[in-house]
Amino acid sequence: MRTITQHTFGGPEVLTIVDAPEPRAQPAEVLVRVEAIGLNPLEPRLRAGEFPLLGPPPFVLGWDISGVVEEAQTWRFRPGDEVFGMPLFPRAANAYAEAVAAPALHLTRKPASLSHVEAAALPIAGLTAWQGLVDLGGVTAGDRVLVHGGGGGVGHLAIQLAKALGAHVTTTAGPGKREFVEGFGADEVIDYTAVDFAEAVRDIDVVLDTIGGETAERSLAVLRPGGHLVTAVAEEDVALIAKYEAAGMRFSGIGVDPDPVALRGLAGLVDQGKLRVHVQETFPFERIADAHRLLERGHLRGKVVLTV
Repeated sequence: MRTITQHTFGGPEVLTIVDAPEPRAQPAEVLVRVEAIGLNPLEPRLRAGEFPLLGPPPFVLGWDISGVVEEAQTWRFRPGDEVFGMPLFPRAANAYAEAVAAPALHLTRKPASLSHVEAAALPIAGLTAWQGLVDLGGVTAGDRVLVHGGGGGVGHLAIQLAKALGAHVTTTAGPGKREFVEGFGADEVIDYTAVDFAEAVRDIDVVLDTIGGETAERSLAVLRPGGHLVTAVAEEDVALIAKYEAAGMRFSGIGVDPDPVALRGLAGLVDQGKLRVHVQETFPFERIADAHRLLERGHLRGKVVLTV
């Protein structure tokens, strides 16, 4: 099979397509013939060696997949089933490939209403939103939620999830994304280039932070007493944690992990028409370097997907 690997840290040009032995499904696993691969902003950082999640090269990036079961060493799926998921994260799943062996519990059946491209865009971003808002944030009907970066991969899904939970949703977004985020149900939109969100928003129950840095720190001002910051990017900031705790606020950092319950929950919301996945652009397998260049430019609307 073809796989995309790298033998050194560096720019997008280090990603190369090579022939590799096809994996075999082990007990409790399935072999998935991959149709589409979701790409995430984390992956260019790993490619460049910014932090050693996978150790030194050579390695194969990628976690978000959608495809068709070809071999099943489990009762959970049969050959021919269409599935999607985020196997093994944060360990290497070797998902930049034409076939992936994955634990059956890290996958679920693809909703019929989603294409493989849309399904591949959902797992990491959707599970981050679910684990942040449902598992950690405990968002319930009537809560006031602030989503930072509402136009991005996690953000546009978090808006919809918070609305499905019955929350009032405010989001920060760039000046060209107001209609985009409103289309996903945002009740209030703050153009962060023109308005200071820390002065414009008050009495928030849960902040979901996808930006980090000063944004995470200044979110302290918008929370109600006892409010909760859930951050996907500043989870190990000891000084920030201390500042929130000193103010009597809750602080949670989310490092997304495989979650069959949440994955099925996301699929259920798709089936109910309460969750849509926006893919800004798709690239063929051979153009992985171009896809990484787009990811590195940032300010995306939704997700970027590789087709196989």
